[in-house]
Amino acid sequence: MVWQSPIAPGISWYQATLTERPTYPALDGSTTADVAIIGGGFTGLQAACQLAEDGVDVVLIDAARFGDGASGRNGGQLGTGQHWWPEELETKLGEERSQAFFRVAEEAKSHLLDFARKHKINIDFKPGQLSVAHKRGMEYTYRRHVDTLAERYDYPHLSFMSNAETAERLGSDRFFCGIRDIGTGHIHPLKLLVGIAKTAAAAGARLFELTKAENIEHVDGKNVIETGRGTITAERVLIACNGYIEDHLEPKTAAKIMPIRSFIAATTPVKKDRKILPGGESVDDSRFVVRYFRKAPTGEMLFGGREVYSADNPKNISRHLRRQIAEIYPQLKDVEITHAWGGSVGITMPRRPLVHDIMPGVTSIGGFSGHGVMLSNYCGKLYADEIAGRSLDLELYRDLDIPSFPGGGPLRKPLLFLALTWFALRDRF
Repeated sequence: MVWQSPIAPGISWYQATLTERPTYPALDGSTTADVAIIGGGFTGLQAACQLAEDGVDVVLIDAARFGDGASGRNGGQLGTGQHWWPEELETKLGEERSQAFFRVAEEAKSHLLDFARKHKINIDFKPGQLSVAHKRGMEYTYRRHVDTLAERYDYPHLSFMSNAETAERLGSDRFFCGIRDIGTGHIHPLKLLVGIAKTAAAAGARLFELTKAENIEHVDGKNVIETGRGTITAERVLIACNGYIEDHLEPKTAAKIMPIRSFIAATTPVKKDRKILPGGESVDDSRFVVRYFRKAPTGEMLFGGREVYSADNPKNISRHLRRQIAEIYPQLKDVEITHAWGGSVGITMPRRPLVHDIMPGVTSIGGFSGHGVMLSNYCGKLYADEIAGRSLDLELYRDLDIPSFPGGGPLRKPLLFLALTWFALRDRF
């Protein structure tokens, strides 16, 4: 029987194209560990893998199966840097901190690709990303960004694309200019996640699926996680639930990370003579409600676009995404959509990751705001590095000021809906 995620809608193309997805048992009775991790996405599994390789006794639990959340269902685009461009971060944090965050993001990119090579995980990596402008008047900003990264951030991999070059590389004339980044690319995220889990288990991490954390308490110098299948007692706990964090489990994190539903459709393979994305790059556009798309190695178009500003699911994912595909590629208006799925992206108010300590020995990490393929993986590694004393780079994120969303529990989501709907309307004008 095909597995349907209990926490996200639809069967993804990624799941359908896996040749192997191992299952892991549920917790059966109480246990102890040096470190306990809640959440089997990129952050939790990468942390478990690194800790186990360091000889740490680590237990990881997930309420669903590994990859059922955003880590296994996202657009697969690595990107470059953080959510904000470096020159934007400079105005908020200063140049020194902006440089540090860019360095960490580049290290995250290298780590992901090196990890896959080292452990022989075929992640279907394809180089290249196109960032394109959906409105006129953005040429100066895009040209300046290319120059800034080359001149001050030692990143020579960007080039500005004129209107004509943008149309040629996309196979569409719906955008006005763009940036080509040959220093990044896109992957099959679920293949990576499955590979990390297998590597973690082989290193000695104890991994449990279908085991939901119900409560965390600090008792007599230890941290106790209660589940319906037993308790876990540990010196340290990492909460890595991101957009799936629940108020009853950890209200401080839930107040700072908001789930936004994002959706993707996969089509039948696109014919090569249609000149769509001939270079094989992934694409993201300049809308607030970003549209992101790419072709899979076997030719399918993977198109993400529609967002819902809650954890709810629309009744017909395919219909909305088909309309967005046809706006960019009219020749695909009748293309068959074989898979349509969604998941929750965890965002914070300033669109910067959240790393904070909840109680003694308990750390929560999340809120990657659409840049989690690289950063969530690396933050898991940085958590393990911090415990081992190898690196203090996690402090860069811990030092960020991440406020709670306004409105408290009952009003938080309605207020967010109003605010984000306003920004989405601006995309049209």
